Amino acid sequence: MHTRESQMQAFGRLLDILDELRQKCPWDKIQTNESLRPLTIEETYELSEALLHQDHVEISKELGDLLLHIIFYAKIGSEQSRFDIQDVCEQLMQKLIYRHPHIFGEIEVSGAKEVEQNWEKLKLKEKGGNRTVLAGVPETLPSMIKAFRMQDKARGMGFDWDQKEQVWDKVQEEFSELMAEIDSMEKDKMEAEFGDLFFSLINAARLYNINPDNALERTNTKFRNRFNYLEDKTLLQGKSLRSMSLAEMDVIWNEAKSKGL
Repeated sequence: MHTRESQMQAFGRLLDILDELRQKCPWDKIQTNESLRPLTIEETYELSEALLHQDHVEISKELGDLLLHIIFYAKIGSEQSRFDIQDVCEQLMQKLIYRHPHIFGEIEVSGAKEVEQNWEKLKLKEKGGNRTVLAGVPETLPSMIKAFRMQDKARGMGFDWDQKEQVWDKVQEEFSELMAEIDSMEKDKMEAEFGDLFFSLINAARLYNINPDNALERTNTKFRNRFNYLEDKTLLQGKSLRSMSLAEMDVIWNEAKSKGL
């Protein structure tokens, strides 16, 4: 691994390169916060994919792409005389020190759960910080991640089940309510109950230390691999999926499962 000195030199060189690109490159010169935003979202998802695959080469590459966006926004802020990369770093350092009084202060904690609870309490006390616990969860997050984060934030304030096993009663309750609405076939009510069921299942995942987004993505990948195998095998046999029965497709699907796809 590199020394701290060489790491700092590399970061300084990166800032110099962006300065030069901002002055000379036709594309870099015209970028704004608004034009970069969708690209930043794309880069974040690419990093997420690399993390899910535990591809360390890609993780390093995608972290670099995301770092470029961070220093680009800071550069734009500097040009507008609003803030620069030093402000970004100093604000982050102040936040980390303030929210870790068990490290930089005299507070004692019993474990990670108490650290999280203190973190949320300190956020509410910060000047200019979030006025409510859930205000720190962006409205634009994907629905599943948003649900997980809201539940986790509430847990940090002590709003949670006494025993994690209790959540299954809630899941069963929501499932029963959904089935009752399905019998009535009222679409709006069915959708609402589906949402309640999803929310309770996400809550169960959280309580059992399962990331529901990661879990669903694993299933998505598994389904894609098996369906691609089904499609490829069908084409090799000179057939069309539309002309096959479900039983015939199941034979090939199970073959894909037996191969570990």
